[in-house]
Amino acid sequence: MSGHSKFSNIKHKKEKNDAAKGKIFTIIGREIAVAVKEGGPDPDNNGKLREVIAKAKANNMPNDTIDRGIKKAAGNMDAVNYESVTYEGYGPKGTAIIVKALTDNKNRTASNVRNAFTKGGGSVGTQGCVSYMFDEKGQIIIDREECEREPDDVMMIALDAGAEDFSEEEDSFEILTAPEDFNAVLEALEKEKIQMASAEITMIPQTYVNLTDEADVKQFQKTMDLLDEDDDVQSVYHNNEGDYE
Repeated sequence: MSGHSKFSNIKHKKEKNDAAKGKIFTIIGREIAVAVKEGGPDPDNNGKLREVIAKAKANNMPNDTIDRGIKKAAGNMDAVNYESVTYEGYGPKGTAIIVKALTDNKNRTASNVRNAFTKGGGSVGTQGCVSYMFDEKGQIIIDREECEREPDDVMMIALDAGAEDFSEEEDSFEILTAPEDFNAVLEALEKEKIQMASAEITMIPQTYVNLTDEADVKQFQKTMDLLDEDDDVQSVYHNNEGDYE
């Protein structure tokens, strides 16, 4: 998605009800636990944890909640039994969809994801069937209204820190990085106290599909809704050009 539609979706999600916000916090809490188990509780020495903390702050998770999550995970590492799993498949008109999940029951998650694809008229494929159509990138979105710096200043801070690309939209800035440069760019923006609406490692489509048939649009949205309701699902990436959550 472009920075604009991505930002529109971010705003929409942040305006959702408390139940939806609770799910976002649950997702991030699991990611914190896994990051701490894999790399320890110190974000200065754990790049993955830094990424998750940035995501947490962008989603307005309170600092004390973040700290409690880190301490809880550090004190009880043996209790963290989530596994990362990725599913790839197709929606209406061959739209490409990637689903990333953290689960303590792979059979349950696989069944739920397959059900979401099937009910939306799609199908789960084999590993690698669509991921080659995406590029893994660090993506940072900044709300123009929340940013007091001039666009050129933000661009130079990002590029000097190693960003690959900077683009301006009417209501936002989008910064793209290679995954390995994401933390350096993040740190540079944080040092300049530039607030971020979103900061994450994501999958960006190389090309897009535009669904024009109303039935296809409804089917696609059904899959998105079912995946959104699944507590195991962390992230969903797709190459549908429309604005979907």
